[in-house]
Amino acid sequence: QKQNAWLHNRTSILAAEAAKDEFASEKLQALTKVSENQSRAFVAYNGLPQEFPKAETAQDVLSEANMKITSEATIQSAQRPDVWQLTDSTLELAIAACSVLGGVYGTKAVRFLRQARTKQQALKEIIEGNELFKKMNTESAAAFKQAQSRQSAQTRQIVAEMKI
Repeated sequence: QKQNAWLHNRTSILAAEAAKDEFASEKLQALTKVSENQSRAFVAYNGLPQEFPKAETAQDVLSEANMKITSEATIQSAQRPDVWQLTDSTLELAIAACSVLGGVYGTKAVRFLRQARTKQQALKEIIEGNELFKKMNTESAAAFKQAQSRQSAQTRQIVAEMKI
């Protein structure tokens, strides 16, 4: 991921330079410059790689080795667990631990955690349904968002995190 982020930054820099050197439209030059600035955040977030891939020229960036780095980063990104899987696994583990403990408090904790898991599943279904509705009814999306604007900041933050 670190190498891919660094390659993205180098690609953005080279694209901005090429747009300027080739006298591209002002719009394209501005867009590539913004892309260059945005890509710095990816490097800052991921950190610098231990080994820097060769990326001095456009030909370097487009090399087979760098294409492999990009492909591997894409595959790794797709394999990370989503928030729903992580939450469900955590709740299952907590339920199992409380079941082992037993007793009055263990039974109450299991009941509470099962209810939390059920609510988490319901929230997931609501969010997925809302997203599907917005995609299928683009003309109603603005009204839908307006209706959701009455939610508390905490609720909006939770929903945003769960969408990821």
